[in-house]
Amino acid sequence: MNSQKKSISFSRRNFLKTSVLASGGMLIGFNFLNACRPNAIVPIDISKLNFNDFNAFIKISQEGYVTIFSPNPEIGQGVKTSMPMIIAEELDVPWEKVAVSQGLYDPVNYQRQVAGGSQSIRFGWDALRQTGATAKQMLINAAALKWDVEPSSCYASQGIITNANGDSFGYGEVVKEAAVLEVPENVELKESKDYKIIGQDIKNVDIQKIITGKPLFGLDYVTEEMVYASVLRPPSFGKKLVSFDDQNSKKINGVLDVLKFGDKIAVLGTNTWAAMKGKKALICKWSSNTKLESTKDHNKELLKILNGNKFKVNREDGNIEKAFLNSDKNIERTYESPFLPHNCMEPMNFYANVTSDKVHLVGPIQTPAWTASKISKLLDRKPEEIHLEMTRMGGGFGRRLYGDFAEEAAQISSLANKPVKVVFSREDDMAAGIYRPAIKYRIKASIKDGKITGYHLKEAAINGNMYGLIPNFFPAGCIPNYKVSTANYQSKITTGAWRAPYTNFLAFAEQSFFNELASELGKDHPSLLIELLQNVKGIKDERIQYSAERMEKTINLVVEKSNWGKSSEGIYQGFSAYYSHNTHVAEVADVEMVNGLPVVKKVTVAVDCGIVVNPLGAKNQVEGGVIDGIGHAMYGDFSFEEGTPQSVNFDTYRLIRMNETPQVSTYFVESDLSPTGLGEPGLPPAGGAVANAIKAATSKQLFKQPFVKELGFVESKILG
Repeated sequence: MNSQKKSISFSRRNFLKTSVLASGGMLIGFNFLNACRPNAIVPIDISKLNFNDFNAFIKISQEGYVTIFSPNPEIGQGVKTSMPMIIAEELDVPWEKVAVSQGLYDPVNYQRQVAGGSQSIRFGWDALRQTGATAKQMLINAAALKWDVEPSSCYASQGIITNANGDSFGYGEVVKEAAVLEVPENVELKESKDYKIIGQDIKNVDIQKIITGKPLFGLDYVTEEMVYASVLRPPSFGKKLVSFDDQNSKKINGVLDVLKFGDKIAVLGTNTWAAMKGKKALICKWSSNTKLESTKDHNKELLKILNGNKFKVNREDGNIEKAFLNSDKNIERTYESPFLPHNCMEPMNFYANVTSDKVHLVGPIQTPAWTASKISKLLDRKPEEIHLEMTRMGGGFGRRLYGDFAEEAAQISSLANKPVKVVFSREDDMAAGIYRPAIKYRIKASIKDGKITGYHLKEAAINGNMYGLIPNFFPAGCIPNYKVSTANYQSKITTGAWRAPYTNFLAFAEQSFFNELASELGKDHPSLLIELLQNVKGIKDERIQYSAERMEKTINLVVEKSNWGKSSEGIYQGFSAYYSHNTHVAEVADVEMVNGLPVVKKVTVAVDCGIVVNPLGAKNQVEGGVIDGIGHAMYGDFSFEEGTPQSVNFDTYRLIRMNETPQVSTYFVESDLSPTGLGEPGLPPAGGAVANAIKAATSKQLFKQPFVKELGFVESKILG
């Protein structure tokens, strides 16, 4: 699509009006996924600009320097760097002349705002390019007017406009004239072969501030009048507050006030230490009128569901029962995963200052629009009174999609009538989280004449079930008789999105199962998948989300780069391939037995994510996803007793250690197709690759996460 030049019509794009800044620079708004509201007007005072997710602006000074406002919440996925890179590419300015600033949330001029699902670059690709190209054309048009020549006789490169006579203007020299011109309806986009910025390794625009500790994150935000709040929440899911005694809390130096709201109590202090100490001094009485939940009971309920027949059918091809009845052999396996917390390095926090004029909110949030809307309703305030600023986030992984912590800050500020900063401790973060749901999968396959003829996947999950698209991922379409069924158990324990929702565990279950099927059929695992992919090539099924051709290329690349099947003595390999977030990924894990224990030494990854905007950032995302996937598959365990989490800090919750992280080698399939997701797709295949490598090394098939628990390892041996 983008390998050739094309003209884009902007007649339906609802472009923002251009505006001349007081400084003489040009500010251009652009439409991101048709997200701009009609007739949105850019304020002249740059300090008062409010930006919404999926929108950005370009500011060009008379000196030729460019500021690009990045609209999307930055959670470490690198969009604050890569999105401006796309604009700068089509604008045709040297990257060293570009400065990047975080945009703000603006509910008046913009709509649709979220950072999640690895979709920022995919959704923004065309609009971001059009933004840069439109600004460039306006600058060319302004220069042409000054020269009294046709714009078609001029061209722009590296911030310089040149005409046929060799005369030139810098962008800054025509910025005033360009700012008042009509926005062109058709602009020409670059061919991928002409890219100068896209495809280059560009360092994180915030890296210097990050490594030198400059204020960037929500925890860094401070105002002079601000007080801190530590919140005591119910100790168990299902309990309610009956009464409390705050006398001891108020005696603590630095404690300013104690406020009750709902079943929660906020202790306000001059600093976090005083507020948290005051919270610990509270004496509370709690009650529950229902049975409190435990992991043991959840396991029984989920198994009961799997053994029952109350399922919703998400997809059904052919006749699965007939396939099982007429098969030579049926194979059935059950896979199990626990709840998992998010454990962002930066605990939840948010600032709120509720006054009669407005509600001022500042902090790390993945869903500013949704959060602002909820707070508007919570406080019974007009939407236009909500002013929200986004900070960089010290990790999100889905946890910061849910603005419960921001709602708490707004409620407390409203009650206290002063600016408040809510700060979670690590214990707060893990005990009052929104967890990855515990899930069990049962997969059954039929084999007839050496072929897989039937495949039935059942999912039993706590609260929600898999997304509607997942039943149309591989192996949908590859097996003639195919069925996906789901059911759930409703729990009081809060669950939600966790990095690569559902696929983070489903990929392990399915790829472990296919590894076993390959052994049963006497075939190589990658070869079996490629053989199955041939069945979907050329078939018109609009439901199928993945590309058989792209998946096959990805598998072949990882087979080549990993030296699959030809590894050195003592190295055991495991393969896994998966499609999620519009991206195809294949991984091979190398495991070595050390002192009787399997150790993951290396993971080779092949990725087809279309055009790679920033290879440096892309590799970081893939490597981080792989290590995250391995760590949680190997060690991640979380349980409940009487509604209470059994781990509330890292002394009891096991994460992967630095010395356990493998070497990760990443390779990208060359492509000129539009970019797809990358923050999450590297994680799902990791668990399956490691499990299959452990099977090769130990002959033990793994069915449960964490693997160390099923393998019977003890912590002292792991660390030893």
